[in-house]
Amino acid sequence: MKTIACIYCEGNDTKLAVVSQEKNGSRLKIVSTASVDVVSTRSNLQPTAGFNLEGEGLQLEGVDSKENSLSGDVDAPSISSIGAALKGVNLNKLEFIPALTEPAIYYHPYDGKRELKGTKLLDEILSDIRQSKGVNVEKESVDFIELSDGSLLSAFIDGPVACVNLTDNIAGYFGKKFFKVPTIKSADIALAYYVAKRKKFFPDDQSLIVYIGKEYSKLIFLQGRKLKHIGTTLDIGTTNLHTYDVYFSKILLEMENGGITSLDNIIVCGEDDSENLILSFYGTFPEANVSRLEFDDIDLSQIDEETKTKFSSYSVPIAVATEFFDEAAKEHKGINLLPKYIAEEQKFFQFSWHSFAVLPFLFIAAFLFTLKVLQNNKELSRLDIEIKQKTLIIRQNQETLSKIAEIEGKISSFGQTQAILDSAAVGTGVWKNVLRDIASFCGSKQNIWISNIVRDNSSTIKIEGYSLSKYSPTDMAYSLQDARLNSMMNEALREKNAYKYNLTFDITSYQKKNE
Repeated sequence: MKTIACIYCEGNDTKLAVVSQEKNGSRLKIVSTASVDVVSTRSNLQPTAGFNLEGEGLQLEGVDSKENSLSGDVDAPSISSIGAALKGVNLNKLEFIPALTEPAIYYHPYDGKRELKGTKLLDEILSDIRQSKGVNVEKESVDFIELSDGSLLSAFIDGPVACVNLTDNIAGYFGKKFFKVPTIKSADIALAYYVAKRKKFFPDDQSLIVYIGKEYSKLIFLQGRKLKHIGTTLDIGTTNLHTYDVYFSKILLEMENGGITSLDNIIVCGEDDSENLILSFYGTFPEANVSRLEFDDIDLSQIDEETKTKFSSYSVPIAVATEFFDEAAKEHKGINLLPKYIAEEQKFFQFSWHSFAVLPFLFIAAFLFTLKVLQNNKELSRLDIEIKQKTLIIRQNQETLSKIAEIEGKISSFGQTQAILDSAAVGTGVWKNVLRDIASFCGSKQNIWISNIVRDNSSTIKIEGYSLSKYSPTDMAYSLQDARLNSMMNEALREKNAYKYNLTFDITSYQKKNE
């Protein structure tokens, strides 16, 4: 099921109809409706330059012409009233279809080259608009249809679209940036299509659609089932209408402008389709078949009885919804406008034309960069594994080196021990004699002590100690074989004067003496 919201902005009066249709092409179903007098929070009406509601039609005096639209922020009650009609609707999939009429949309008849097709024909229409009205219009803001006499009627937008700005305000009410707007419709052309589809006119019938709004009214003429002429917007409606006679003079004037001699059918719709209005038309056009627009092809089961009684006021939103779904089913082709700035705002990525030219290179660069990153990551993984292996080998080598160092230490200490043992074994008897002589001398002298005995090298023995007598160290040197007193210094020892001595002797000569 597809759901759309058709919104029709006619001055301050705004009509909204939420319409859905099943995928099997069943009849349209009205989900909800809203009718709101939208008020801006600040003065916002901008008169359209050179626009005449009662004259020959649209006249633009220069490129400064703007649509008569609401600008600025809309008051909160207006937005909340519209928002109430959207409750329960899946807003993520909802599409808004704005419907515009004069002066928000401009009509321009084209009688130029008809043999052209497609873009070339559109270029000719744009050129004709530029020459006749002095405005430059983008291709996205113009479209055209064929009239009953074979000429073309183009419709275009110049400047901001107030109805789209209103949808943005509604989106902001729901915390969204914008609603999707796939197209903008002409209210007059869509209504003409819907009436022709519903009424089944004969090919030669001259028919008039009278749409009465609150502030404005429209006169739309058909020949057979095709549009013939769109009358100038009338600045009269239910809020300022005092007699129906004013419509009759306007109708006669537009019949003259459109080359229409008589009327076979008159269809009334909008805010007023009362019996009094129909009887008044019967009195002025007795030969015409006067009727109101019926909506028996629409499912109205979800709306309340009060809305059903005045459902004709939603004629334009219903006509727009019908045209939109018929176009989706390839049954009809109407006016479709979507200014470039609206399409750009709705893009997920907002690029200019040269940005799109660079876009493939960005993807290629991103692909190559990603490929390089993956290759580097693969290489880093390989290097990490290699580092872990090398680290494990280093730890194993360190453990091996520690074991080797330990063994080398044992081997080195064994050599030293062996040398000491060999030396001790060889000189065991010599040391015995040396120690005996030293002990005998020190025992005989009670005033000398030995503090240190050191073997400086392989054969020299160094003896250090203290003596209370300065003669005892000398006597000790004489008592030992080839001993030499190197030094003797006066030094205090426990509050007594003592002499620190240092003597050496050669143990090898001492050994020879004993041998």
